[in-house]
Amino acid sequence: MTRAVLSLGANLGDRAATLTAALDALSADGLVAASALYETPPWGPVEQPAYLNAIALVDGPRDAAGWLARAHELEQAAGRTREVRWGARTLDVDVVLVTYEDGKPVVSDDPTLTLPHPRAHERAFVLVPWSSVDPDAVLPGHGPVADLLAALPPEEVGAVVRWEGRP
Repeated sequence: MTRAVLSLGANLGDRAATLTAALDALSADGLVAASALYETPPWGPVEQPAYLNAIALVDGPRDAAGWLARAHELEQAAGRTREVRWGARTLDVDVVLVTYEDGKPVVSDDPTLTLPHPRAHERAFVLVPWSSVDPDAVLPGHGPVADLLAALPPEEVGAVVRWEGRP
């Protein structure tokens, strides 16, 4: 049994419906908690529309590779294509962290799945929703999520705005 922290984002099509469908699908996988949706500016070098983002905490019998496979299944179901790195997408699901039942994190430097996610500590669009569903969360190797948020530039944190239009 493991717990996974999954970061979900969408900026094409009906973003809210896509995220809601993915979160609903995760309920069959042991969804423990899901954040509200947050609207965030795009991240990366490609010009594109704003994202809606969320965090899901899921418990289940999958290993880290199994959570990655599930993330890809959700993306495929949403019509995700991988044409431009950091480009616009119907759905992006990142595995941020996987822990065993005893709380010990899965650590991997495999380029296919690096865990914990190597840039999660820099991304307000991951940390803000994560802290909303797990205020005591810790990102192994980096520290408490609350401290990581406090260390980010205030304008980056302030740009992650709770979206009130969730269906």
